[in-house]
Amino acid sequence: MSLNGVMVVDKPQGWTSHDVVARMRKILGERSIGHLGTLDPMATGVLPLLIGKFTRLAQFYQASEKAYEGTIRFGYATATYDADGEPLGPVREAKVTLDGVRGAMAEFVGVLLQVPPPFSAKKIKGVPAYKLARKKLGVELKPVEVEVRAFEITGVQDDLCGFRCRVASGTYVRSLAHELGQKLGCGAHLASLRRTQVAEFGLSDAHSLDQIAGAATGGERDSLLFHLRRVLPGVPSVTADDETMGRIRYGRTVNLAEFSAAKWVKVFAGQSDLVCLASRVAGSLFHPKVVLLE
Repeated sequence: MSLNGVMVVDKPQGWTSHDVVARMRKILGERSIGHLGTLDPMATGVLPLLIGKFTRLAQFYQASEKAYEGTIRFGYATATYDADGEPLGPVREAKVTLDGVRGAMAEFVGVLLQVPPPFSAKKIKGVPAYKLARKKLGVELKPVEVEVRAFEITGVQDDLCGFRCRVASGTYVRSLAHELGQKLGCGAHLASLRRTQVAEFGLSDAHSLDQIAGAATGGERDSLLFHLRRVLPGVPSVTADDETMGRIRYGRTVNLAEFSAAKWVKVFAGQSDLVCLASRVAGSLFHPKVVLLE
């Protein structure tokens, strides 16, 4: 039986996001699965998956805010800007202080121009930068505008600094660590990273691959799905009556007078069956744009 919905995985360290999707396809027996935002192999944490017909919702998450916690090691930079990369020079003693790091961090909050890491999926003339970097070919990436909404220190011990941050989509936390090391003049790289939030999906919603495999074996995989009333919380919801459902099934516009100021509306059949996202055509008339019916 096909599965449709949203499930949040707590991605383990050492796995790529693609690895997780491939494993979930086998566990759930569902080919149509997509993730919301790549995590590097060394990173762990929140990886929301859209399953079955709900892959159609990906368009609504392209600009999602993300939150992280992690550690930055001072003393040397690496080629990949994280702990998986080769050091770019000798290790130096890093004499950093809480106040010094906090002051430097403050300059990385707001709308910034950021150069993506050379080992990244950004493309240069159609070729991913990491493929060129692995061949030790010149990688020159142009700065892109990103937004760091919060970047705060949680503590400093020797050459290691704990941090939390909230960033807009497209921001590389690895680059923040690298640039912070440049600012302090001692070099730095991302030592560990855990994603704690993607849009409305948090760690409390996430399940390990072993938990999901166990639930699937026990015939309880549906119990781990994210409740659809919580999806896209900024979009108002309405429970459709029989007449409205009939019009949606035939792709006809529906009158939702109470939502005339909204751009989109989530339409449910009953408490938890999301049947479509309807976009406003004019006034209180909405067209069933993203239909999730079988």
